[in-house]
Amino acid sequence: MQQIILFLIKNKTGLVFIILMTIALGLTFKAHTYHNSKVVSSANFVTGNVLETSEGISQYFGLKTQNEILAEENEVLRKKLLNLSPSEDTLEPKLDFITDTLYRIQKSTVVSNYYDKIDNFLLIKGGVKDSIKEDLGVISSKGIVGIIENVSQEFSRVISILNTNTSINAQLKKTNHFGTLTWDGKNPNILSLVDVPRSAPVKVGDTITTGGRSLIFPENVPIGIISKYELDENVGYYNISVKLFNDMTNLKHVYVIENTRREEAYKLLNPEQP
Repeated sequence: MQQIILFLIKNKTGLVFIILMTIALGLTFKAHTYHNSKVVSSANFVTGNVLETSEGISQYFGLKTQNEILAEENEVLRKKLLNLSPSEDTLEPKLDFITDTLYRIQKSTVVSNYYDKIDNFLLIKGGVKDSIKEDLGVISSKGIVGIIENVSQEFSRVISILNTNTSINAQLKKTNHFGTLTWDGKNPNILSLVDVPRSAPVKVGDTITTGGRSLIFPENVPIGIISKYELDENVGYYNISVKLFNDMTNLKHVYVIENTRREEAYKLLNPEQP
C-alpha cells in the first residue's frame, strides 16, 4: 500500500495530465457533433465488420443443414407436382390424389459420379432398406439423371444418362412429338434426340422433356433445350442435339421416383412373365 502511495506521489504530475486530457477530450466530443459522430461511426464500422464476419462464418458452417432442409422441402413439392395432371391453363389434381399417390419420391445424395467415360454410372445413398429398387428413375432439381440399375442395403447404382446403353423416351414440350434420347459418348452436356418425324415443327431453343411413354419417368420432367438439328432426308426423321439443363459433372442432391402402379402395368404388358 505504501508503495502505491509513493508511486502516485512520484508521478502525480503525469497522472493529473492524463486525467485532465481525458476529461477535455470527453467534453470536446460531447460538445461537437462532428467529432462525436466520427467516433461513433468508427465504432460502428469496427463492430459491424466483426458481426458481418461472424455471421458469414456461421452461415458457411450452416450451409449443410440449410441444404438438407431445402432438399426435404423440394422432396415434398416435387411429390405434389408429379402427382398433378397438367392442363392448358392450370394444374388439375388427379381424382385420387388425396387418397392415393401415383408417384413416390424420396431425396438422396450422390456419393460418386462418373461422367468422363463412354458408359457412366453414379452411386447414391439409399438402398433396399429405404425401399429403393431397380428400374426407378433418378432426377435432380433441374432434370433427369438416370435409372437405378442395382441396389444394396445402403446404396444404389444408377445408369447415368451419359451412358451409350441408355435410351429414354422424350418429347418436344410444345407439340408432344416424341423420339428416343441417347448419348454418343462425347460431350457430357449434349444428348441426341432421334426418331422425331419430319412433321414435327422443330426449332432451336425449344424445350425437351420426358415423354411419359414409359413406366419409369413421368411426363414433362425437364431434360434440356434444342441446340441444333438436322433432317435425315433418307429416313424422314430429325437428329436433334439437346443441351441438358442438368450439369451432369456437378451433382449432389437427387430424387428417386417410383411409379407405384408400375408392377400392375408391367404384368398387363408382359402376361407371360411370372
